[in-house]
Amino acid sequence: MRLTSILICCVGLSFYLLTIPGCTKETFTTSGNLDFSLDTLVFDTVFTTIGSTTQQFKIYNNNNKSILIDEVELMGGQDSPFRLNFDGISGINHQDISILENDSLFMFVEVTLDVNNQNAPLVIEDSIRFRTNGLDQYVNLAVWGQDAYFHYQDLAQGVWTSDKPHVIYGYSLVDSAETLTIDAGTQVHLHKNAVLYVYKSSLFVNGFLDNEVVFQGDRLEALYDDVPGQYYGIYFNQAEPSVIDYAVIKNGTSGIHVFNEGNNPGTYAVTVKNTKIFNHSSYGLFLFDQASLKGENLLIYKNGFHALLVLKGAKFNFNHCNFLGYGAAQSPAIGIRNYFDDPSLASNIDEGKIYNSVLSGNIESEIVLDTILTPTTFLNLDIQNCFIQANEVYTEPFFLNCLWRVGLDEFYKPRFNDVGLGDFGFSNDSPLQGSGFGSSILTDILGNFRNNPPDIGAIEEN
Repeated sequence: MRLTSILICCVGLSFYLLTIPGCTKETFTTSGNLDFSLDTLVFDTVFTTIGSTTQQFKIYNNNNKSILIDEVELMGGQDSPFRLNFDGISGINHQDISILENDSLFMFVEVTLDVNNQNAPLVIEDSIRFRTNGLDQYVNLAVWGQDAYFHYQDLAQGVWTSDKPHVIYGYSLVDSAETLTIDAGTQVHLHKNAVLYVYKSSLFVNGFLDNEVVFQGDRLEALYDDVPGQYYGIYFNQAEPSVIDYAVIKNGTSGIHVFNEGNNPGTYAVTVKNTKIFNHSSYGLFLFDQASLKGENLLIYKNGFHALLVLKGAKFNFNHCNFLGYGAAQSPAIGIRNYFDDPSLASNIDEGKIYNSVLSGNIESEIVLDTILTPTTFLNLDIQNCFIQANEVYTEPFFLNCLWRVGLDEFYKPRFNDVGLGDFGFSNDSPLQGSGFGSSILTDILGNFRNNPPDIGAIEEN
């Protein structure tokens, strides 16, 4: 079985501006009001020094004759953080703008805020005045501004506290032999293509239940709530032992990328627990070239390619995890290959444990193995008591006591509560219930105690 690749397309956005013919004489109404598509233009929280996305509203002339707008003015003037573009022209003051009868024009607005030296968000307001035939009408502007700690190609070490968000531009590097600790409740925002890079060093993400550390993009408008690919991710390169506990990692390219094992072969380079990793344009977890990782109570879902991708060998140990497709994913939830591009250079899988885990999604087979055994390599795969969605029942001896859903069987499926909302609890008639085997992981990702025998997956239904 071979791993597949998918081309990602980009979508361009275009718009047009209305033009007014100048060869005919126009008559303007002597009275009448403008109408607007809104009375207040509200921006979601915007980080200081970072510009917002462009928002817009429409100005309507619902009269049967043309209207001449005498003046359009941003009331805050040059000191305002807002910027205007009216009828294709930038500026805070516009004069003698005509709108044909039963026609409309666009106003485009952006905002960039100065540092306000406050931890809590601050509301900034302004307004735009439209004067027509001596009558003033206003559209209000409002934005929530948030100060942040900004990291631009800097060295990260010590403690990142939760009093203000942390925003990464380019990269923030935890360099060799250093340690970065991120406190519970911290919000980490990464700009386009940005990465938190851990090089021969340690990262400790210390979230806890209901006070997780959140990694996401730096666009806070609602439009970006579920847009993947907004930044790269967290990259471990030959990391010293690191732990991520109770985190939410969403909307990047590769949520966690681990390269190589580091200098502690007797341990795992990265341990990830009680964490949700979802809506990435490529991978949830990417282990490359003998990377090592231990995962417990993980929900990894709705990623563009694989929830877990292993290339060129690895050492991994997963227990009570959900590796899920869904969303737009058309690749298997788990892809494992012990070489990269040259099969003659195959590597070992020193340890390949997946216990008590769910492999499910949109397509018939949610696991694909592309492994090569040579005289100098060995594969130590061990997959037990898992629910696996596949186009056939695999007979390899390393699959032990697994439950198989074959051919997208409508009757034998996990019966999750609501895949679209990311609710992976399940009903009482789910085959996941009571089908695991005992382990040292006593609670699930929601803090519930596990039964004996436990349910399969990251969630225990009591």
